[in-house]
Amino acid sequence: MRSFQTERWTVDKTEQPLTTHPHVIQASLWIKKNEVIAIPTETVYGLAGNAKSDEAISRIFEAKGRPSDNPLIVHISERSQLEGLVSSIPETAKKLMNTFWPGPLTIVLPKGDEVSEKVTAGLSTVAVRMPDHDIALALIEASGVPLAAPSANLSGKPSPTTADHVYEDLKSRIPGIVDGGSTGVGVESTVVECANDLVTILRPGGVTLEELEKVAGFGHVVVDPGLENEKHAPKSPGMKYTHYAPDAPFVLVDGSPEFLQGLVDKEREAGRKIGILTTEERMDFYKADCLIPAGKRSNPETVAQHLYEALRAFNEANVDQIFGEVFPKEGVGVAIMNRLEKSAGGHIVKE
Repeated sequence: MRSFQTERWTVDKTEQPLTTHPHVIQASLWIKKNEVIAIPTETVYGLAGNAKSDEAISRIFEAKGRPSDNPLIVHISERSQLEGLVSSIPETAKKLMNTFWPGPLTIVLPKGDEVSEKVTAGLSTVAVRMPDHDIALALIEASGVPLAAPSANLSGKPSPTTADHVYEDLKSRIPGIVDGGSTGVGVESTVVECANDLVTILRPGGVTLEELEKVAGFGHVVVDPGLENEKHAPKSPGMKYTHYAPDAPFVLVDGSPEFLQGLVDKEREAGRKIGILTTEERMDFYKADCLIPAGKRSNPETVAQHLYEALRAFNEANVDQIFGEVFPKEGVGVAIMNRLEKSAGGHIVKE
């Protein structure tokens, strides 16, 4: 493992033009040398490298400690960059791009000749999105190449929504972090695949099924039935291996607050230090060694925004066990529960 004196470059996205910002230029020079840097997007921070360079992609996997059979998402700043990355674009995919780009939607397309084979993990497709973040777009433009960018965390850990999170995980592993402040959406992009008029959700995220269904001209929007089947080769990130896990064992509790509290009491009586991942509405109900809210239950978007931050906060509390509430699987709640179930490694206790 190579070692770096990791720099932090603060960029205010209100400063214009961003493409000539000294820190954007400095970061882009590392990209041009096939190194990898952390960049902000509207979802989470990404670990970015030249999507056309095998050398850069290998360095992404090395820095993250990520298995190389997990494909990466390629980020572009304009539609013209799809040329060479993909071999064709279905009409349904074009409708999605017109509606949701730039934004937290990744589209899986037939791959072209110019994308690194390491990006696609041997698949015949490549996942592409256009981030809705001025700094990310400026970095792609300044670098002159599309950027492959998985989340900028150690593999398996909660994704980073601040530059501090990135530094905590990747200090000395990468040359630099572009600090653009906190991200907005908080969970990764939705990943979809298009076939004729059928849109299949491969990973739930920042664009909901309901929002996809509203796009005029769609026949069907469905969720991939193999989404949680770990035996299949992944078509999208987040479909293989345990993700987003805090250091302590994490268990989801599908039941009433009283049932969850009973589980906590039993563990504390045995002398264990217990944490609860909850919401602002229930902070006064629970009794535990560490209570951390991930937004408001009445506003699921706030839960998505603060989910990874909350999971990381338990590491500082040094708890022995974490219990977490479940959320309705509707709207962004589908993405929230996908991440929570991955964090828990599928461990759910039902009342």
